[in-house]
Formats: sequence, C-alpha cells, structure tokens
Amino acid sequence: MRLFLKTAQSIGKSITNSFAYLVHFFTFFLVTIIRLPALRVGPVRSLLYRQIYFTGIEAFSKIALIGAFIGVLIVWQVKSIVGSDAVLTGKLLIGTVVNGIGPLLAAFLVVIRSSAAVASELGSMTINKEMESIHIMGIEPLEYLILPRIVGITISVVMLTFYLQIVSIGSGILMFSFMLDVSFLKYLKSIISVLSMKAIVISFIKSFFFGVAISTIACYQGMMVKSSIREIPRATVATVMQSVFVLFFLEGLITLSFSQL
Repeated sequence: MRLFLKTAQSIGKSITNSFAYLVHFFTFFLVTIIRLPALRVGPVRSLLYRQIYFTGIEAFSKIALIGAFIGVLIVWQVKSIVGSDAVLTGKLLIGTVVNGIGPLLAAFLVVIRSSAAVASELGSMTINKEMESIHIMGIEPLEYLILPRIVGITISVVMLTFYLQIVSIGSGILMFSFMLDVSFLKYLKSIISVLSMKAIVISFIKSFFFGVAISTIACYQGMMVKSSIREIPRATVATVMQSVFVLFFLEGLITLSFSQL
C-alpha cells in the first residue's frame, strides 16, 4: 500500500511539473511573439538577418548534399522494387520527400547545427552577466535576443525545407533519367503534374510549426540557465531531446489532421 502511494505521488508530481513547464513555456512564447513589431527596429532586424544567415544560408551546402543523396537513394530503391514505372516512381518520390521526410530532415539539421548553439549562447550570456548589462542599458532581452532568434530560425527551417525538397526531387529525376535514358524535361513535367497544392501547403505548415517549436525550445532552455556554468550542457541536451520529441509529435499530429481532408 505504501509503495502504491509513493508511486501515485511520484506520477502526480511528474504530471504537475510537466503541466507547470508547459504553462511557463507557452507563456514565454506568447510574451515574445507579441513583441513582433520590435523587428522594425534596426538593431533587432540586423540580428534577425544574422540568424537567418547562420541558420539557413550557411547550411545550404549541407542541405544540398543531403537532399541529393536522398533523391538518388529513393529513386534507386523504388526502381529496384517496382521497376521502370516513371509515374509511380514520381509519386513515391514526391510523397516521400514533400509529404514525409523533407520537413523533418531540415528541422533535424537545424536542431543539430543551431538550436543547441542558441541554447548554449543564451546560457553563457546569463552566466557572464550579459543579460544584466542589457537590462541596465534599458534594452528588453526578449526583443533584442529572443525574438530575432525565434523568427530567424523559423524562416530558416521553412527555407531549408523547400530547398531540400527541390534538390531531392531534382537529383531523383536526374538519376531516373540517367538510368532509363529518359528526357529530363519530359520526366520533370510528369513530376510537376503529380505534385499537388495540398502537399505543398502541408509541407509549409509542417516546416513552419517545426521552426517555431525548435526555436522556442532552444531560447527557453537557454534562458533557464541561472547561476552555474554546469547548467549550460544540461540546457543543450534538454534542447536537443525536447526538440526531437516535439518534432515527431508534430509530424504525427499534422499528418493525422490533414489525412482526413
């Protein structure tokens, strides 16, 4: 009986802590987002551009390599299973890259490259008293440090998602054309005819919410660092783990939501 009570108390405490965390997290996000007009301020807008450059533009080469490899691999595997069916290969390529792994892979790359770095950077700024200095100068950290990072990472995830999809589809078409000696432009037209507006919209929605989620998690965890440098690695690990969980959760939620339409 005592063991049952302890287990129940432990579960209840975990649920309470999780609920409190979610309330605090969403409050942090809402308080930041309502400050969107601050992006009109020159220094804040400059930080936004820098974040887009660091998270998005600098990752173009890596995304191109990953996208090319994915496109070639998908076409190779599909051909080995279904043969030289150009239409079916195109449908599977579109379905896999646009509706499936494209947004997830782009978001994962941003988590690895940028989210952990953002959490570590914000944590270091707190430990080194830079946050206090910004307050003393009369600058609001949510406007100057958090807002441009959330918006910049979100824009970057959307941008990288579509770039990865274009490269993957292009490399897949090129691979299929090379293997079967099919006209590249002719096969490209057939692929475009398969691509639907619904698939593009779903891909955009996924990448947008992925970007919002992982950027907010990174900033929130970085701001939760308070007094010890040992908290920075914990914040970094928490950022990666929570981002991965949320990405899979959102992937399933959005996919199920639109599967009924």
